[in-house]
Amino acid sequence: MKLEVDYMVGVLENAIKPIIGNGSAEISNLDLTTELGFTIERVIYDGETNDLTIIAPDRPEKSAVIGKGGWVVGKLREALQVNNIHVDAYSDMMVRIYRMELALKKINSSKKILGEDTTPIKNLKNLLNLRINNLAKFNYLSEFEEGLKQLKLEGSQKKLEMEKDHKAIVALSGGVDSSFSLIVAKLLGFNPVAVTVDPGSIILPSYFKKNINGLTSKLNVPHEYLPVNMGEVIENSLEGKIHPCGKCSKTIEDSLLEYAEKSEIPFIIFGDFLATGSQSMVRLNGFWRLNLPAMLSATKGETRSVSGYFDVESVGGYGCPLLNEVHKLHPHMRRFSIQRVLRETRAGVLEPGQALNLITKAL
Repeated sequence: MKLEVDYMVGVLENAIKPIIGNGSAEISNLDLTTELGFTIERVIYDGETNDLTIIAPDRPEKSAVIGKGGWVVGKLREALQVNNIHVDAYSDMMVRIYRMELALKKINSSKKILGEDTTPIKNLKNLLNLRINNLAKFNYLSEFEEGLKQLKLEGSQKKLEMEKDHKAIVALSGGVDSSFSLIVAKLLGFNPVAVTVDPGSIILPSYFKKNINGLTSKLNVPHEYLPVNMGEVIENSLEGKIHPCGKCSKTIEDSLLEYAEKSEIPFIIFGDFLATGSQSMVRLNGFWRLNLPAMLSATKGETRSVSGYFDVESVGGYGCPLLNEVHKLHPHMRRFSIQRVLRETRAGVLEPGQALNLITKAL
């Protein structure tokens, strides 16, 4: 095993090293058929961040570059002395790009309902085009560098003002995905209001509220907690009659729709990764539901990176305290939680390793 890993690392190091340390550079169609039995589509080195991206043709080649347990890519990072190595499959990237094209097509075909493009819709379309045309090199922190710095500066200096003309409500749960959605919505010009449906600490614990309060303060975004009674859902879940996630999600969606109707705000933005493509933006009771990470074909790494810029902490466990208690009391309910993880894995949202980690936590 060690010989195989060392051989792989040696071949990849010799092929990639010439572009390291000379500023940003890239190689296309790196033919390693004789040595490793496959070709690498692209290698991209970012001289500013000292990060490396390796794009393999398909998942089998991607797995080979990563190596069992990440040994190959880990040793390669040490050998090349780079900060990070991201390995992607070209086939997966094509799927993500196609989904963004479907999302863009949906926006354009909805013009009769949307009317003339507003600033946030124009910016959203521009962002989709940027990612479609250059997904391999796209980096949110680099692309929005000035905007992110400005948000931090304004958040620390401005007093919160309840501006009018809000274009979107963002469902903010305190996790990295909904936090990503709020940050990007702000950058795109949606002038969002953050709304958190609060069923109590068994579903919305204090560590999520810490993220929520910290982020909305730093972004200078108005925020509101909507208390809801989920007593029946909690009781039935603890008795093993239902799995809580479906009922909880429906209650949250209904509460936000009611809030949108009262405030007449046209978009409700969620931090969901599904549904993708054209179904990432759907009409709902006269309002638009927009699953922003799904529409942008974002990865978990990207949502963590953008949220982390504003010190949003990623919670290590799986699900809320209620779900964890349900798993303990009724082990058969873990099956339904695992199905949710597998659904995101099939869609390419989660890497197999990430899915395995979540499934392990659910068991």
